[in-house]
Amino acid sequence: MAIVENIGREDIRLSEAMAGDYFALLKPRVMALVVFTAIVGLAAAPTPINPFIAFIAIACVAVGAGASGALNMWYDADIDAVMSRTASRPIPSGRVQPSEALVFGLVLTALSVMTLGVLVNWAAAALLAFTIFFYAVIYTMWLKRWTPQNIVIGGAAGAFPPMVGWVAATGSISLESVILFLIIFLWTPPHFWALALFKSEDYARAGIPMMPNVAGALSTRRQMFAYSLVLAPLAVLPAILGYVSWGYGAIAVVLGVGFVWKAWKVLAMSAEDTVMKPARQLFVFSIIYLFAIFAAYLVDVVAWRLAAGV
Repeated sequence: MAIVENIGREDIRLSEAMAGDYFALLKPRVMALVVFTAIVGLAAAPTPINPFIAFIAIACVAVGAGASGALNMWYDADIDAVMSRTASRPIPSGRVQPSEALVFGLVLTALSVMTLGVLVNWAAAALLAFTIFFYAVIYTMWLKRWTPQNIVIGGAAGAFPPMVGWVAATGSISLESVILFLIIFLWTPPHFWALALFKSEDYARAGIPMMPNVAGALSTRRQMFAYSLVLAPLAVLPAILGYVSWGYGAIAVVLGVGFVWKAWKVLAMSAEDTVMKPARQLFVFSIIYLFAIFAAYLVDVVAWRLAAGV
């Protein structure tokens, strides 16, 4: 009996994590962008949807995004501990145990997918489940530590939310939802590689094969510029195809020119530039760019429907 009691005292512990620690596991800043792009996808869909069902759909996307974040932090706890920008996360700092994060992520995954399937539709639920799987398994457990193309391929996970919103409303995928997906997909490499340029030592210390560490800074800068040249006109395509007005199109043109200009300044950086101010500026601008593009899309869609009395 004494042995059993001793074992219990040593192996069983109450969680010391606070509510804020579990909230941090959700990656709230990433979640906010995911939710916003999903709202745009849902709002842009031509099929009317009950406001309560729409709220449920977006809530499920938010919970699913949080589940992805928790599972990512669970698996990446070892590398998070050696990177300056992630060392204070709940698991490496010891505030949350890895097993707690794993269970938390799995429960949220099941809750979000099942709720979306039962209350909205199973096509959207299947796409959400695939999105979580892609981010937590394909990207986090495989691509991130294996290939410098990790961000390129793995970027699909962050690009699915507007498509999930669209499918929640319509039950199917269309070209318009694919274009919204592609905007985020092509935006991801220059956004994250800008960060990787001035955080290359962090990634090297963690053993993550980010593009600057594998192909070199110059090759990375060239690829960033190439992606920007494709992204800028793609973001204008919805206006060309008539999905939205040229009010959105004009905003997309201006933002696209700004993105290309920022990427050009990164390309033109000197090899001796250790501060990398252009890369830091592109990283910040890219966040503004994506938010502004989707905000303009949302405003355009809502304004058109109000004008049409829909």
